[in-house]
Amino acid sequence: MASLISETSQKIFTPETLRAAAKQSERCLVVPVRLRRAIKKYLREQEDPYMRRKVLRLSQSFSDIKDVNLQLVAETSKELVADPLKSMEQSQRWKIKSAYGDIGLTYRDDETVAYVASRMPAVYSACYRVLSEVRRRLPGFSPTKVLDFGAGTGSAFWAMREVWPKSVEKLNIVEPSQSMQRAGRSLVQDLKNLPLIHGYTSLQALTKEVRKSERQHDLVIASYVLGEIPSLKDRITIVRQLWNLTQDVLVLVEPGTPHGSNIISQMRSHILWMEKRKFRKAKGNKEDSKDLIDLRSGAFIVAPCPHDGRCPLEKSSKYCHFVQRLQRTTSQRAYKRSKGDPLRGFEDEKFSFIAFRRGQRPRDPWPLDGMKFETLKEQRAKRNPDDFEIDYEDLADAEETSDMIPYEEVDPSAYDSDVMETDNIIDNDEDQEETVNANLGGGWGRIVFPPVRRGRQVHMNICRSTNPDASEGSFDHEVITQTKNPTLHLQARKSFWGDLWPSGRNVTTAAS
Repeated sequence: MASLISETSQKIFTPETLRAAAKQSERCLVVPVRLRRAIKKYLREQEDPYMRRKVLRLSQSFSDIKDVNLQLVAETSKELVADPLKSMEQSQRWKIKSAYGDIGLTYRDDETVAYVASRMPAVYSACYRVLSEVRRRLPGFSPTKVLDFGAGTGSAFWAMREVWPKSVEKLNIVEPSQSMQRAGRSLVQDLKNLPLIHGYTSLQALTKEVRKSERQHDLVIASYVLGEIPSLKDRITIVRQLWNLTQDVLVLVEPGTPHGSNIISQMRSHILWMEKRKFRKAKGNKEDSKDLIDLRSGAFIVAPCPHDGRCPLEKSSKYCHFVQRLQRTTSQRAYKRSKGDPLRGFEDEKFSFIAFRRGQRPRDPWPLDGMKFETLKEQRAKRNPDDFEIDYEDLADAEETSDMIPYEEVDPSAYDSDVMETDNIIDNDEDQEETVNANLGGGWGRIVFPPVRRGRQVHMNICRSTNPDASEGSFDHEVITQTKNPTLHLQARKSFWGDLWPSGRNVTTAAS
């Protein structure tokens, strides 16, 4: 496919590499055999004849907590948005005495066993998807010291082991449930080359026992935990504390529900507001040089947002979330119930997330800047006479066939968990660096919700930056047609919910 690319952009992207850089979604994820075997071994040791009943009770507890949180009245929400620091000082919540488990769901032995059997694989899949994208967006980032807040049974740690196999050297976990901590230790007992792991029941315990010079972490992650804290003030307090313990990247993951997405949106707004305020103050200090200010101040969003402005979905009926399909493990199929129909061999885990990084967003070229695409008419005019018998649409459809279905249906009988895996488990020593990565500039939008394919058109909802410094954004409906732009049309047909979408400030199309 012919295209004309400016010299600057050509060094970074070509039409052939755009698709590889944009792809962020994962197909139907298979839980690693190491984790599946660890779960099966743990459940065998419990020898619980009432597991199905406990799984059902745990599911009902999640529903009850969601209903309670939705009914809570945010008495000071307007004040928090207007001046969070003032509200925090008045409430004196900066040092919370109670652990989050005391005001959320308390996990005892019964709930922990049910969680491992039913929820841990799904939470792992969401964490793996999020951390994999962080690795793709930050190819040079390799965390050695990690803090896992609300660690539970270790889903995020298992995901880190897959994404950065031998990177983590020290892991601090915060989990108030002793039952959860015991289960997490039991699940990892057969793993080799484990990092140094320290467990704490609260952030206060961590800060008391760890010296101030050692409290900074390369990566801080809090997955599926903020939603268990009913108080908005407590959530903001905890996220502020997590951010203060973050040296580089902070990741927050919540269920892909309106409530979970709202929590992520609130924390997103607060951290960006807080860092912009600090940056303005530091910039006004004449003693600091601009270079030092840029290095130590500010924050920007690595994913999923392509900009650091106000979320364009805030006052709409839509909410930002994504989905990861995973093949159910044998324990999930054994203990989960279905309403009359046979239990499917897969499930879809919906999640919302945000990944922050300290510093200022880099100013990188936009991928489509200076790029000129030929129309379908021009491409046909350049074909050789010998190729006239080949229909372009048929050729394009043949190329797309393998990528048309975002998720393949899984036959439950064809997936027998661990028995299909080899006993010789080899650690992943391969270099996981991607050869093509989307930069962190404002030129990569995000596809939110599944693209709709209608004939020769692809309709997409894209969250994108509207200016070079990515300080503002918009949520747009875009239609890609095959006639006007066959190159991008082919890429659009191969794109899925959650993928990136290349943008340009001066994209031109050859006249037809």
